[in-house]
This record gives sequence, C-alpha cells and structure tokens, in this order.
Amino acid sequence: MTDLAALLEVGGPVAALGGGAAYARARHPGVYWSTVGLPVSTARLLGSYSSVMEACGLTVAPSRLRVLAVKATTRREVRPVPPRRGIIRPTTTGLRLRLRLAPGQEPADVAASAERLRHAWGVHAVYVTPVKPGVIDLRLVGFDVLRKVRMPRKLPAGLLKVPVALREDATAFVRDYRTVPHGLTLGATLSGKSMYLRHLITGLARQPVALVGIDCKRGVELAPFAARLSALATDPEQAAALLPVLIEEMEDRYDLIKARQGIAPDTPDEEITSDIWGLPEHERPVPVVLFVDEVAELFLVATKKDEQRRDEMVTQLIRLAQLGRAAGIYLEICGQRFGAELGKGATMLRAQLTGRVCHRVNDEASAKMALGDIAPEAVAAACAIAPEQPGLAVIGDASGGWSRVRTPYLSLAEAAETCHTSAHLAPDLPALQPFRPAVPVRPVKSPAPVVRPQPTAG
Repeated sequence: MTDLAALLEVGGPVAALGGGAAYARARHPGVYWSTVGLPVSTARLLGSYSSVMEACGLTVAPSRLRVLAVKATTRREVRPVPPRRGIIRPTTTGLRLRLRLAPGQEPADVAASAERLRHAWGVHAVYVTPVKPGVIDLRLVGFDVLRKVRMPRKLPAGLLKVPVALREDATAFVRDYRTVPHGLTLGATLSGKSMYLRHLITGLARQPVALVGIDCKRGVELAPFAARLSALATDPEQAAALLPVLIEEMEDRYDLIKARQGIAPDTPDEEITSDIWGLPEHERPVPVVLFVDEVAELFLVATKKDEQRRDEMVTQLIRLAQLGRAAGIYLEICGQRFGAELGKGATMLRAQLTGRVCHRVNDEASAKMALGDIAPEAVAAACAIAPEQPGLAVIGDASGGWSRVRTPYLSLAEAAETCHTSAHLAPDLPALQPFRPAVPVRPVKSPAPVVRPQPTAG
C-alpha cells in the first residue's frame, strides 16, 4: 500500500504534466513551444552545434595559424571550423541566430542542409536569409504557424502597404503596391481567394487611396464594400464603360507629369520626375487600385459584338498594366481560372502582373499560368494544397522566389464595417462619379429611454 501511494505521488504529477504537454502541443502549439519546445531546442542547438555542422558538411579546415596556436597551447585535436554563431534570440514562434560563414561557404550551402538541421535540432522548419556577404540569418520555426494563423504584433506600415497574410517562416507577407504594382490572384471556389481580397480592401480602405472594382458576378463580392469604393462595375457592359474612363484618367496624369517636366533653368534636379511620386504633395493625384474579380468573365463572348467589346476591354487592361504604375494606377486581377484559352491578350496581360498568388486550383494549368513562368518548382506546391486548408496559397515574384502563406480569418461583416467607417477617406474623383455605387442608408437606432414611462392613473 505504501509503494502504491508513493507511485501515485510521483507518477500522478508526471502523468498530468505529460498529458498537459501533449494537449498543448496538439491544441495550443504556441504555448507548448514557449514552455517546452524552446528550452529543449535551445539546449540541443547549444550542445550539438559543432557536431551537427560537421555532419552536414558545413565546416572547413582550420587556418594554419589556428592549427599552430592550438598545438602550442593545448594537446587537443584540431577540428574543422563551423560557421561562427551569434547570439540566440528566442521568439514566440521559434529561434533566430546570425551566422558568419566560414571562408569558401555561401548561403546556398546552409540552405541545402536546412532539412538536416531541422531534424537535428527538433524544430518544424529552418529558413536561411542572406544579410550581407558572408553573413546569414538562420530562422528556426518551432511549429506549423500556418495551421492557426496569428499575425505578428509589429507589422510594416505605409502608404499602399497591406500586411495580408502570414508566411511559413512566421513573417508577415506585405502586399506593397509601390514595389510590386500589379498582381494576379487565382483560386477555386472556397479556396480562400475572397478572404485574401477582403484583407487587401480593408487594408487599403484605411488609407487615402481610391478603390475601383469590377465584379462581373453581379457585384456579390465587392458590393459589401460599396461605401469605400469610388467606382464599381457589376457586369461586362459597365466594365466596358468604366475602363475607358480609367484610361483617360491615366492619360491626364501623364499630361500632368509632362507639364512638370517642362524643365526650366531654375528647376532643381530633385523636382524632375517620371511618375506621380516625384510631384509635390499638393499636386500629386491620389493612387488608384483597380480590383477585377472573375477576370474570365471579361474574356467570355457569345456574339460577334461581344467579341469586339472583349478585345477593347482586354486592350485597355493591358494598357493600364503597362503604363498605370507611373500614373499611380495599380491592378489586382483575381479569378478562378486563367489560361491562354481565354482568348487573345491573356498571356500578354499576365506578363505585366508581377505579383502572383495561387490558392488551391482545380487544374494544374492554372497553377502553371500563375507560377510556371517565374518559379516552376512552386507549381507542385500549389497543386498540393488540400481543400481542408482554405486561405493557404503559394506566392511568387519576378525574382524567382516563392513561399507558402495563409491569410487569417476575416468575416464579411467586419470587412464591410471597416469600409463603412472609413467611407470618408474615399477621394473625390469627378471622372468616376457616374460609377459611384449607391450605398443604402443605415437606419438610425434611437437610444432606449433611461427611465421607463409609467402609465398615469385615470
């Protein structure tokens, strides 16, 4: 009986701790990492750093001076030299440390051994980021941050910058229109494409930016944000009337830039510009972001007359994509399917869209159309997205880099409320006034009386 009591006294707390750790690891991986994973992985890294680097082939022969110094002071064996390790900095999602590469090494050598380092130190993933020649950042992620998305507390801010998703290395994916002016976003039904679009619109709604929408699904995607939109077209006929107005607005802005370039002898060099961002702030027109949802609807035709209209709209979209950046007009093209079979101009339009976001798609051809020309290896990653992971996407850019991201949940009601409260930020563009969507007036709720009236006795 005494042995049983002693066993319960010792084994009970141990079993409770083990069960609590298993539950936290399954349900709350961030809590598990902070309490258990972080100390264990730090101890593994400190205790096995040199041996792991040697096993991964990331060591080099020591210099002759180092060999002579070791032999003169000690009788220890002279071992190969690993990259010099900096201070370990713990984070809420993993570890970060800076490495100074040994002579003859490059960041690609460490990146090629990332999977080995992951298993050796017991973490979810290892990512390598070059800092400067000879120096890299090693980011260790302790758990799958895309399973339950929580955006970092500190997010980049600025005009036309929108933190829209979380990368798999636990950093924020920021859609920066000044750097990547035009983008293509693809995704099948229930893939999370609409959630991505909501984050973009709500992020831009808080900024002094004109938002224009073309939603050929009768406006069901963009109509909830009508309070913040400067223009909205809900069918191909309205889109055919709206696009020439945007072209004319772009040409007027180019005329403004050219007038500024009428260089006078006393004009300072810093005032000579080739886009609107070089203009004085009081002369600079507001940026315009055009959202096109279901772009395939603009390409589909049923009659000869529709074909002529289609060709005109596609040509206007290509002109906006080619020339809009300098005029402060940016495109965000979205759709379920995008391929060369849509018709003339599809591939030419795609070539102008630098940013690529591919959610789960129904066919490999769409993934190839989105990512195949910039990051062919990302096509397989996009095709492997499961239906049970809405919001998961693969992003790529013209540099050839790609990564997986996932957007956090944002309800349609919250997004619509954000657009309603920021409606006063919608700039006044007279050319777009005929296309301004009608916003239903919200009923004003009268406050309840503090004191309930009592009936008087007759």
